[in-house]
Amino acid sequence: MLFPVLASKTYSRNLQYRASHAINTLASAVFGLIYVSIWRGIGESSAMEGYTVGSVVHYVALNQAFLWVTIFVTHGLAIERSVRTGQIAIELLRPVNLFYQLMCREWGQIAYQLLYKTMPIYLLYLFTLSLPVPSDASTWLGFIGAILSAAYISICINYLIGITSLWTTESQWLYWVHYSVSTVLSGFLIPIEWLPGWLQVVSRWTPYPYLQFIPSKIYLGLEPVTSMLGGLVWGAGFTLLCLFATAWARRQVEVQGG
Repeated sequence: MLFPVLASKTYSRNLQYRASHAINTLASAVFGLIYVSIWRGIGESSAMEGYTVGSVVHYVALNQAFLWVTIFVTHGLAIERSVRTGQIAIELLRPVNLFYQLMCREWGQIAYQLLYKTMPIYLLYLFTLSLPVPSDASTWLGFIGAILSAAYISICINYLIGITSLWTTESQWLYWVHYSVSTVLSGFLIPIEWLPGWLQVVSRWTPYPYLQFIPSKIYLGLEPVTSMLGGLVWGAGFTLLCLFATAWARRQVEVQGG
């Protein structure tokens, strides 16, 4: 029962700020429309290998809509703040693994952002940009599975970023490095096929394509549903890394004086 309790607490806390969050949602929707306008202009003046102007518009719009559940999770899962205040020592003393605690809380955050940020933007683009709606149930299942694995991978990456603050006391810089790299390697800015050859290879050997590129391509029917399986493998690997980092962090706190 711990998972629903922690998740619901985070969800309920965010409900207090719906009005202010609406501004973020509106700004995000406007940014997406700007990106769409740019790509429409590019498509009218040059060839877009492997894509039509319409498919690129839909791809960009989907990426923008689901950015709030695949990339925009809490910076470092707020571990850095806990380290600075000393709260981390209490968190590690709880009879529940730190990673599990923070993961549960973050799922509540993601659920809130899905309902109050992603869905409004998605529905707006559905009517203004004529986003296609998959008619195949297997496509929907594959897309939902890909989005869930993307969110989980993002949680794990941010947990690993946050946990480094036990050694550095500052992990914000690492988050922004991760964010900058992800905008390129995840296919958010442009499809991975348009990256230079060597950068495509780098991207495909990282978890980043499973954050946005693969889910969007599955939704648009440009990738088979089975392509989401790679995200599950990355999720399993990150789970082991997070559990190992938690055990190591506990020893680090004890060395620093408990």
